[in-house]
Amino acid sequence: MNIFQFLNSLDELLYELMSWFVFFPVTMWRLLRHPIATMRYAEEQLRLDENRQYRGTVSPPIMLILTVAVTQCIDLAVDNTNPIVTSHQGLAELISDNTSLFLLRLVLFGSFAILLATRKVQRSAVDLDRDSLKPAFYAQCYAIAPFALLVSSGTIALGHALLPVQVLGLTALVAAFLFYGAVQVRWFQQALDQSVFRSIVDAAIGMIGSFAITLGLALLFQ
Repeated sequence: MNIFQFLNSLDELLYELMSWFVFFPVTMWRLLRHPIATMRYAEEQLRLDENRQYRGTVSPPIMLILTVAVTQCIDLAVDNTNPIVTSHQGLAELISDNTSLFLLRLVLFGSFAILLATRKVQRSAVDLDRDSLKPAFYAQCYAIAPFALLVSSGTIALGHALLPVQVLGLTALVAAFLFYGAVQVRWFQQALDQSVFRSIVDAAIGMIGSFAITLGLALLFQ
């Protein structure tokens, strides 16, 4: 690679990074206003050529990564060091810096996306493989982004000393679970063309499995 190719690659990289400052809030706003339509968009974009995909948004996996990064920045702004980093109990011994904490958060929220995506494919008429799972996973990466932002912000606010801030944090948590649950039920209902009751069951199975993983990991950090 000569110097001109190197500079050109830096040019493209810088533009891509800076464009996230525009398209991240645009994508988040679309998710909050039209979550199901945006999840369908995530699946439909995969049918296009790679260089034409997600031209007006951040791609779903990057959206999840950026959301986790934003929540970590909020956490660091409020509390310079997360208690998990300073703890030496159980698996917390492995979380020694902010990078490993970021990866832990990404795995936790990513587990929601992969489990619910797997549930959707299993309930559909197609075989579960890498090709059939990818569109559902991409859709779920979009769905989990507002949930991750609200849950992380609410949890941080609950740890604040002021009661009004704690109430605001609790409100954010309740809103996150209600929003995420409603989106999942609607997604299963439309994607599988089934009843509301069947969709509630499917969404509950996927979400309970995800919460079980989160709880199990939390216990290992005690």
